[in-house]
Amino acid sequence: MRLSTADPTLSFAQKLRQINWSFVLVVCLVACVGLAMLYSAGNGHVNPWASRQAMRFGAALALMICVALVDIRIWLRYAYWFYFIALGLVAAVDVIGVVGMGAQRWLHLGFFQIQPSEVMKVSLILALARYFHGAMLEDVARPSYLVVPVLMVLLPVALVLKQPDLGTAMMLSLMAAAMFFLAGVRLWMFGVVLVVAAGALPIAWKFLKGYQRNRIFTFLDPESDPLGAGYHILQSKIALGSGGLFGKGFLLGTQSHLNFLPEKQTDFIFTMLAEELGIVGGLGLIALYGILVALGFALSLRVRNQFGRLIGMGVTTTFFLYVFINIAMVMGLIPVVGVPLPLISYGGTALITIMAGFGLLLSASIHRNVRIGRYGHSDDI
Repeated sequence: MRLSTADPTLSFAQKLRQINWSFVLVVCLVACVGLAMLYSAGNGHVNPWASRQAMRFGAALALMICVALVDIRIWLRYAYWFYFIALGLVAAVDVIGVVGMGAQRWLHLGFFQIQPSEVMKVSLILALARYFHGAMLEDVARPSYLVVPVLMVLLPVALVLKQPDLGTAMMLSLMAAAMFFLAGVRLWMFGVVLVVAAGALPIAWKFLKGYQRNRIFTFLDPESDPLGAGYHILQSKIALGSGGLFGKGFLLGTQSHLNFLPEKQTDFIFTMLAEELGIVGGLGLIALYGILVALGFALSLRVRNQFGRLIGMGVTTTFFLYVFINIAMVMGLIPVVGVPLPLISYGGTALITIMAGFGLLLSASIHRNVRIGRYGHSDDI
C-alpha cells in the first residue's frame, strides 16, 4: 500500500518539507516590519521594546513549527481539554489576577505573566472545530444542536467582560460567529441573534463602565473632549494625516517621537507606521496582511477533513478580524477597543497565541489528506 502524505509515521524531515514555507516567510516579513516600528518607537534603540519582541518572536516561531508538526488527530483528541484549561485560567484571573491599566486581565506564572483571554481565542477555535467536526447540515439546522456551542462561547465572554475587557469579548464573539457560519449555521439564525442583541442594547448600556461609555461618545464626537477621552483618536488622526503619501521618514515621526501619540508601541503602532512611511507604507503592510489571509484560506480549503478545515479557516478569519478592527480603530471608523495589530504591536501573549494558531493552520495543511470520521476515528487516504 502506498504511504500517503498524511501517514503519522512520516519522518520529521518529510513533515518539514510539507510546511508551506511561503506562508512562514510572509509571517516573518510582517514580524520584521513590527520590529522595525518598535525600534522606531524606542527612538532608535532596541530597548525597551524591539529586543524583547525579537526574542518573543523567535520563541513563537519555534512554537509555530512544533505545533505544525503535531498530527492533527492529536489536536482533535485534546481540543476540549485545551478549552477547559483556558477557561480555568480566565476564571482564575478574577481570583488571583494582576491589575494593569485599570483592568484585571493577567496572571503571574512564576517568572512571566500571561493574558488568559488571548489563550482562550485559540482554545475556543479548537473546541468549536471539534464540536462541529462531522456535523451534517441537518444537525446545524436544529437550534437544539447549537445550545452546547453557544454556551461554550458565552462562558468565556462573560468572564472576560467581568475583567473588564470589552475588546477581547467582542473578538471572541465575532470569532465564534465566524466559526458558526463556516460550520453551516443558517443565516436566519444569525438574524434572530442580531434582533435579540439589538433589543438588549439598552440593558447592556447600563452595565458598561464609565470609560467604555466615554469611548462610544468619543467615537461619535471626538472633538467634544479633545484633551480627555477624545485625545487618543484625535492624535491618531493627526499623525495619519501628517504622514502624507510617502511619510516623514523612518525615525522622523513627530507625533510619535514627541509623545503626542499614546500607546505608540501597542494599539496605535499602525498610526506611527503611517506617519513615518505614509500611505504607501500603510498599504504595503496591508498588502502583506492580505497575502497572509489569502494563503490561510487557500491552505484551509485544501484540507479534506472538516476539523482541520474549520481550524484553518477559523484561525485565518480571527487574524483578519484582528487586522481590520485595529486599523479601523486607529482611523476612527469604530470605537477604540484595545485590540493589538497582529505581529506588529508589542506584547507577548497575543504574539504567542497568534503564532500557535498559525501552527494549527499549518498542521491542518500538512495532514490535509487525513480522513477523520464523524466521531473522531480516523484512517489515512
